Amino acid sequence: MTKLKRFNSVIAGLVMIIVALIMMVFPEDSYIFILLFLGMGFLISGIGTLYYYFSLAVFMTGGKRILYKGVLLTDFAVMTLSLSNVPKVYILLYLAAIHMFSGVVEILRANETRQSGSKHFKLKLTHGILNVLIAVCCIIFIRNTNAAVIIYSIGLVNSGVIRIATAFRRSTFVYIQ
Repeated sequence: MTKLKRFNSVIAGLVMIIVALIMMVFPEDSYIFILLFLGMGFLISGIGTLYYYFSLAVFMTGGKRILYKGVLLTDFAVMTLSLSNVPKVYILLYLAAIHMFSGVVEILRANETRQSGSKHFKLKLTHGILNVLIAVCCIIFIRNTNAAVIIYSIGLVNSGVIRIATAFRRSTFVYIQ
């Protein structure tokens, strides 16, 4: 990881932690910001993926999969940004589904990393398990919106800390001679 990427990762992690702490202090007003953060995250990721497809991946084998991913992420963004008038229970189920999916994917990635013989799977495994626990807590506290906002904030703090820890971890370089 380059120094610029490390710096950007640390800054993004700190911003995530600060936003999560602000949301914990004002849970009543944070519901709409959760939708905004999720929607903007999906939108930025979708547009970035589409840009990658049209600039490079269009010529790659399997490039259509990247196109489909970009379109799907952009669709998720539009759907998330349009959910402000939907009852909060559905939003919390949507949030729980996102955390459950990302948690299961992280656990599977950690298992794959462990099976390949690497010792650096514990951080991914912990992040995945915490995401699954956040999804379960969102379902348990589905009627209490303030509790769900605090649970989401805890997940945001977790992601920020993981991002900062990943930025400071040494990366290995493979040299071909």
